[in-house]
Amino acid sequence: MTQPVMARPIIESPCIKVCAVDGQTGQCLGCGRTLKEIGGWMQLGDAGRREVAASLPGRLTVLQALGKLGSSS
Repeated sequence: MTQPVMARPIIESPCIKVCAVDGQTGQCLGCGRTLKEIGGWMQLGDAGRREVAASLPGRLTVLQALGKLGSSS
């Protein structure tokens, strides 16, 4: 008899379906990831996904400061 396999929590994609990559920064204006990160998301391990996800709020703040995301109101 086999033992049940414990399910690992999956780090969800941060995609919000606003897929437009800024030419200056190379980052998606929706989620903040680069094309390389978007394309390789499923191949990244949990640690890699966590690392990318942790950097996204800062990236989006920079994009906002550069005027790339429009007004926040």
